[in-house]
Amino acid sequence: MNRATVLIVDDEILTLNSLKKVLEKEGYEVLVADTGEAALEIFEKFRPQLVLLDLMLPGISGIEVLRKIKENNGETVVIMMTAYEILERAIEAMKLGAYDYLLKPFKLNELRNSVRRALETLKLKIRVLEHLESEKGRYYFGRIVAESQKMKEVVALARRVAAADKTTVLLLGESGTGKELLAKAIHYHSPRAEKPLIEINCAAIPDTLLESELFGYEAGAFTDARKRKIGLIEKAHEGTLFLDEIGDMSLNLQAKLLRVLEEGTFTRLGGHQEIMVNIRVIAATNIDLARAVEKGTFRSDLFYRLNVVPIKIPPLRERPEDIIPLALHFIQELNQELHRSYESIAPEADEVLVNYPWPGNVRELRNIIERIMSLHVDTEIKLHHLPVEVRSQPKSAGKKWLEEIISEEKLPTLEELERAYIEHVLKITGNNKSQAARILGIHPTSLFRKLKASP
Repeated sequence: MNRATVLIVDDEILTLNSLKKVLEKEGYEVLVADTGEAALEIFEKFRPQLVLLDLMLPGISGIEVLRKIKENNGETVVIMMTAYEILERAIEAMKLGAYDYLLKPFKLNELRNSVRRALETLKLKIRVLEHLESEKGRYYFGRIVAESQKMKEVVALARRVAAADKTTVLLLGESGTGKELLAKAIHYHSPRAEKPLIEINCAAIPDTLLESELFGYEAGAFTDARKRKIGLIEKAHEGTLFLDEIGDMSLNLQAKLLRVLEEGTFTRLGGHQEIMVNIRVIAATNIDLARAVEKGTFRSDLFYRLNVVPIKIPPLRERPEDIIPLALHFIQELNQELHRSYESIAPEADEVLVNYPWPGNVRELRNIIERIMSLHVDTEIKLHHLPVEVRSQPKSAGKKWLEEIISEEKLPTLEELERAYIEHVLKITGNNKSQAARILGIHPTSLFRKLKASP
């Protein structure tokens, strides 16, 4: 923040001038007003970062000025000045959003310290809001690549459930399908967006450590517990707790988590005090929880409590229409990160990418694009850039359509074979004719003519 602007509002002219001199010496730009009406006019014109506001003013009261400032710009910091006999009104002002109050007569050091702390708090709040806006943009639903019908349905469901901020969400899908991205999008588009998003991977931490991470502990709870630690559940209060790979959580911890979900309370390890929390839980897993319930490795009551709104994210091999758009999206992202100038994917590489089964899903695709762009300075991803394991992959999708049209009973004509292959390519590209023409190695006009000529 550059030189901060402070507005002082007081009907005592001597006090007004004295405070103005003190704060100007501290390096602030100072504006003054001796009535509430004048203060609101100046505020509207100059938008000061901080207002030093006397509670008792002629005309519009200090409380009313505070209320209007907060309605107009909630980020402005207001410090009230009041005499002891009207302290109750100062407390009322704090409830309306005042940052602090100073009891008259106050020492100049009290004033300096209160103003400095208030502006530091404002600076921190602005940084938090800027980070929030950045995260909202980064995890905006519109940035999720969803050309396939399956992913469009996933995003539509996630949008709807984001607004229901008390509803538990269970994200299901193989590793690398984008469960974490979807969880963040849900949080940043929910009423809890300005509150914490706390994430933990249940599979990455040993069970004993996971318990203390989630629930925290009191000093002396165990040998190395020298002081109290706040757990992630408590840190997520009023926000969202994202439990990734929840299927790996032990039965003992599952029981404790169930209590949090059902009662909204928990106790720290080694503690006796019940702590109330208001959190939304988004859980994710790559295992079949229903089968885990049958096997006795996952509690049925927790499963039903989590499974309020299940969202299944399909693997990449089941949505081939998303492969090339995702690859192009990653190229655009990585051009900035790696200082490259890639623009496209060669048709022969295009076809290989679409036919590869992607066992690592979207994560594997991004890693491969990043590897190529890191190792090769070019403007186009070419076939020879692709890793051997991708290039040498049997085209199972290609075999399937061929087996369907060729049988021992009747061999197709060349025209029928061409038509079937065109239909197959259109299918895997989501009926994107420009993309299909690139894979087929023909001009889009030629493809249009062939489609028009076919019966």
